[in-house]
Amino acid sequence: MALSVEALKQRGDILGQLPRDPAPIRVLLVDPERATRQGLGLRLAADPEVELVGLCASGPEALRLLRQHPIDVIFLDVEISGMDGFQVLREAGSERTGAIIFVTATATHALKAFEVHALDYLLKPIEDERFTRVLARAKEHVRGERIQVLARQLVGLLGMTSGAALAAPSLVPPPSAPHYLERLVLKEVGRVAFLPVGEVDWMEAEDYYVQVHSEGRTHLLRQSLRELEGRLDPHQFVRIHRSTIVNAHRVREMRPLFHGEYQVILRDGTCLKLSRSYRQRVDVLLGRARSRA
Repeated sequence: MALSVEALKQRGDILGQLPRDPAPIRVLLVDPERATRQGLGLRLAADPEVELVGLCASGPEALRLLRQHPIDVIFLDVEISGMDGFQVLREAGSERTGAIIFVTATATHALKAFEVHALDYLLKPIEDERFTRVLARAKEHVRGERIQVLARQLVGLLGMTSGAALAAPSLVPPPSAPHYLERLVLKEVGRVAFLPVGEVDWMEAEDYYVQVHSEGRTHLLRQSLRELEGRLDPHQFVRIHRSTIVNAHRVREMRPLFHGEYQVILRDGTCLKLSRSYRQRVDVLLGRARSRA
């Protein structure tokens, strides 16, 4: 169906409301050490894509800045005065903190960091190459989030206009199907191996690594469970616990325990716990898995 001149003008007005120039990545740095604040602050300030919103040393000061300014990325030490980094995140709320990158001297809090969906975890002393990779990943993450927001705004704005002609598929192409991981790259001593994801039985978080269990063997991946989960097909893999993901096609049975929790038994006899908070999602997924069997 051809669009009328009026419809084209209306659509042009809508598209004109969307920003065209990329906005800077707004970053907040929170660290109790002056040397770290100065060193990382100089690196961030030198990046033309970054707007350094603030440098602070304490929890209350970080919370004040988070409430005053929109933040895309926060570099946050756990051990800060007034309140620790996790308290700052709880008080501020996820909608204000953006992508979280913990910066700390030990790996003690790594698992807890990924439980609050941290994007990455930097250990001091911070190597330049490592910091550059993490910052690049954070910027890519922010850009992806912004694209999703703009897409939702565009769909909403188009939905507010009148006339069926505005739904013309030639101007609003359908989103492409997501591309999920088909195999895992395993870097082992002296070689690089590839493991098809269909052969994975289950996965578990191990500090800031992921242990991948497949046919009685265990492999180690250097990435967070949250990051890996986002790249897996949600129709095949599901998180049953904050530290556990299972392949639904490997589940043999589920046995009720107490308080809404279940025991998940895999085909090889492995027994895992299904937390109550993940019960509804697993029910839906296992229903789909059975229907495909």
